[in-house]
Amino acid sequence: MTYIRDLLAAGRTFSFEFFPPKTDEAARELEKTLRELEPLHPSFVSVTYGAGGSTRDRTRDIVVHIERETTMTAMAHLTCIAHTREQLSQIISEYHQAGIRNLLALAGDPPAGVDDYPHDLRYAYELVELIREHDDFSIGVAAHPELHPRSPDRESDRRHLAEKLALADFAITQFFFEPDPYLRMIDELDALGCSKPVIPGVIPVTNAKQVERFAQLAGAEFPRHLAARFEAVADDPAAVRAIGVEIATDLCQRLLEEGVPGVHFYTLNRSRATREIYANLGLVAGSAEQP
Repeated sequence: MTYIRDLLAAGRTFSFEFFPPKTDEAARELEKTLRELEPLHPSFVSVTYGAGGSTRDRTRDIVVHIERETTMTAMAHLTCIAHTREQLSQIISEYHQAGIRNLLALAGDPPAGVDDYPHDLRYAYELVELIREHDDFSIGVAAHPELHPRSPDRESDRRHLAEKLALADFAITQFFFEPDPYLRMIDELDALGCSKPVIPGVIPVTNAKQVERFAQLAGAEFPRHLAARFEAVADDPAAVRAIGVEIATDLCQRLLEEGVPGVHFYTLNRSRATREIYANLGLVAGSAEQP
């Protein structure tokens, strides 16, 4: 069994994130992406979990497929909001029986348009505690360099993050677009005595409007000077992608120079931009020339 905590203890990790497809066509696209990214030998890959458990079966099926049918180590996202404690215990047990040993514990969002749902667990740290009651897992949690959208202030956000990390093995951040928010967060965690690995999340911008919308939902700032670069070439998709890859490459390079424990790429179920960044960083020679 491969545990992400052990991978991080051994050195820097590079990882990719996917989401469960909703259609057969999207499923074929994801399978193509997996085949294209597998040769990059990621340390691990993760699969997201829909609000209120809406993708429970699809997430599990993809995670198990990756773990069993590819050379990649898979981590399942799991949220606790809108689940009973019993339901969560069952899911955790199912993952263990399937050979999955890495989970990303999240609070999550309630299902859209539903007011009456279980409230057994409300916070990610409660889910971490529940997972710890089961057989051995390596557990990650989320971190928000620009503060969690529901945090009342910076001090409480960092204190809660440090407390959550004390229970978990590592964190992966929400994406961000400039290094300073991440580096400031690490300094603030250090000041609280928290030294657990926090892997920065990077998203290559290939569709500026889409990523700007994601950023608003996640509480991440889409810097005005970067938005202006995309607006200048808005009618040229190839130019938009090229600028997005350049910005993400520069961010990764700066973060690597700062000694980050790894980089987690939000792929949006596409491979090209991630492969281009890999090639730019010299991680895999010629990866951008793959089909």
